[in-house]
Amino acid sequence: MGRRGRAVAAVLLAASAALGVAGAPGAVAVPADGGGGHQTTAWLPQPTGPYPIGTTSLHLTDAGREDPWQPGRKRELMISFWYPTARPAAGEQRARYMVPAAGEHFGGDTGVGKLNYGVQPGSTDWSGILTHARQDAPARPGGPRPVVLYSPGLGDPRSWGTALVEDLASRGYVVVTIDHTYEASEVAFPGGDLATSVFPAMLGQPGLDIGAVLRKSLSTRVDDTRFVLDELAGLRRVPGLPTGLAASLDLDRIGMVGHSAGGFTALQTMHDDPRIAAGINMDGQMHFPGPDGQTGVFLPSVAQDGLDRPFLLMGTRSEDSGSYHGQPGWDALWQHSTGWRADLTLDGSRHGSYTDAESLLPQLARQGAITPDELAEEVGTIRPDRAELATRSYVASFFDRWLRGHDDHLLDGPSARFPEMTYER
Repeated sequence: MGRRGRAVAAVLLAASAALGVAGAPGAVAVPADGGGGHQTTAWLPQPTGPYPIGTTSLHLTDAGREDPWQPGRKRELMISFWYPTARPAAGEQRARYMVPAAGEHFGGDTGVGKLNYGVQPGSTDWSGILTHARQDAPARPGGPRPVVLYSPGLGDPRSWGTALVEDLASRGYVVVTIDHTYEASEVAFPGGDLATSVFPAMLGQPGLDIGAVLRKSLSTRVDDTRFVLDELAGLRRVPGLPTGLAASLDLDRIGMVGHSAGGFTALQTMHDDPRIAAGINMDGQMHFPGPDGQTGVFLPSVAQDGLDRPFLLMGTRSEDSGSYHGQPGWDALWQHSTGWRADLTLDGSRHGSYTDAESLLPQLARQGAITPDELAEEVGTIRPDRAELATRSYVASFFDRWLRGHDDHLLDGPSARFPEMTYER
């Protein structure tokens, strides 16, 4: 297993997050300036679709649910919308990758930048990275448009899939990204409150049942996602949203994609909620360990029952990933499913290759914020532009086929366009 997978053991795939690294972060580089002064920065790849992008965020409170991680409090979430707009962003209109408070924590000693990805604390100006989206822009006329939900990996913030999300929005989708509060490294709420992860402190507790924590996490994520779906149905009643946004959502065409624990979440929510018509799991293991986090294989209901709607599995060349045949949760899901399905493995990749780590970390490594060894551990040896293109192309092909009825036949079998992608049916 990989560095994080050994610590949590074969559950929400390898580097699924803070659970695996909080006690043992890997070696990191010292920035060229010794840690003071200039910070490194990076940029996201350009979206490939024809539409400019808008984005806006929304604070939600589930009045009917107590927060599982903070007893006595109502469950609160932050989500973001990414959608086609009429004019591209320019200058200060471009939305930040993270708000300053979130970026500072993400890149600090207890943030996921260090704990999950080995980036030297304080080395990177995360809030200085700009997206390609215009903040609070009106939605482009011409909808309604298919909706795709995005769930990040365990410990990761909702922003960690922005390159993929922007690309889908530029192709005409409305994408809704979800932060899973108190599990994500940090969640910034309106008014300045910053909710940070409970996991680092939890891991120091003697006798911690890691399997139980992971089951609780998945259950909470599924509840979060279903609550968001409920809220989308009443979006027209929400004041202050960008013009035309609520009317642009086609809630009869909903898909979901997620990375790592988010991929597990996508397919488990699809199993539990018929509103999701198609789902993609990007490198998320689909079984639970026992209390020690390292032994035992316990299957979730989605793997035991299977799915009757289309799904796509996207694996990497991490030690505990690859073909569905070698993963107990994926294999059980495959055998019990009746819906269309395909399995892809990206050669030369690692667990972070389906996230913004693929585009951002190589840039940070060139500036000394992460070591070459850490970089290879997180994103492998595949060229970043090829990994990004393959990920975007296959995800868009899948949702175009099952949410729009447009089939480019990329998912019919192996493709000469992408020799680095191993295909199985």
